[in-house]
Amino acid sequence: MAGDERIQEVRVGLCYTAVLLESGKAGLAYTFRGEIPPGCISRERPFAGERASTVLDLVTSSDLLDRTVGIATANALINRAQEGLFGGDALEILSPAPDDIVGMVGYFGPFVPVLESKVKELRIFEKVPQKAAGVFRGLYPEEKAYEMLPSCTVAIITATSLINETFHPLAEAAASCRKTVLVGSSTPLAGDLFRLYGITLLSGILVTGPQDILRIVSECGGTRHFRDHVKKVNLLTATGR
Repeated sequence: MAGDERIQEVRVGLCYTAVLLESGKAGLAYTFRGEIPPGCISRERPFAGERASTVLDLVTSSDLLDRTVGIATANALINRAQEGLFGGDALEILSPAPDDIVGMVGYFGPFVPVLESKVKELRIFEKVPQKAAGVFRGLYPEEKAYEMLPSCTVAIITATSLINETFHPLAEAAASCRKTVLVGSSTPLAGDLFRLYGITLLSGILVTGPQDILRIVSECGGTRHFRDHVKKVNLLTATGR
């Protein structure tokens, strides 16, 4: 996948991290700024000029920020038109039914009112203070996902789970779900890989304005600022066809 690609630039913003390849392709990954240790980050040499294949290996690093850069690099390498990519709303593709119990790992605001009007039950698993859980209908602490996803029929999992190393146990917990979607700007559009984990739909982005995205990341912008510089796309895995 990486071939002879090299890194041109890496920018770590407060909301997102962006990687720009020398070929001009760019990719994003969410920055867990609250979990990055304080202080400067030291490396033996800069990312710029490094082989993309070497930086890609960081997806398995024990260091959170290294994993973030690795995922952004993967997304930059995959940032291209490919067979099977299509636009549209992820919820329309999922086609939730009135008897569905939907488990949402990560809070996706626009999804909530739509799902609440269409499904039997919506369970939202999010990092919230224990005392807040249960105050709002269907809101649970994130650790409850492992216990409650097996009884859901549809799972919506944030792609940031790839960065904070919760994806594998979440995918395992959602194994019995009728449909499972991985969603967010950090989503690698690699259908052959994620079908192995039972993911039926990948819902992510293609970066169409790399330089604008780098500027936005540097200025601490987030998803609402990306609108004119990315294209929302979906990919059904072999499992989801």
